[in-house]
Amino acid sequence: QVQLVESGGGLVQAGGSLRLSCAASGSTFRVNNMGWYRQAPGKERELVAGISRHFSTTNYADSAKGRFTIWRDNAKNALYLQMNRLKIDDTAMYYCAASAGVIAAPDYWGQGTQVTVSL
Repeated sequence: QVQLVESGGGLVQAGGSLRLSCAASGSTFRVNNMGWYRQAPGKERELVAGISRHFSTTNYADSAKGRFTIWRDNAKNALYLQMNRLKIDDTAMYYCAASAGVIAAPDYWGQGTQVTVSL
């Protein structure tokens, strides 16, 4: 099993920045791809950004491109998401996810961290 613990969420004004962190533990050798999902009230959970284990290949949702940056530190079993120029629409619960296969089908989830963007 792999355990994922997020931190770094909070309340921020529109235009501000937040950095999310995810600490992975357990059988992390099983993990290839990692990513950040988010779910806003009344909406489906969506993939915001993903990153591969090798070569750190990244992919972003259109809504995140140019504003969010994902990276990982394999030595520390850590995943990060830098979010800049935050918008009201970015308000959601953000989840760290990990997969032995593709990040579109995660095997492991964190408990989530709330991000709230205010005017």
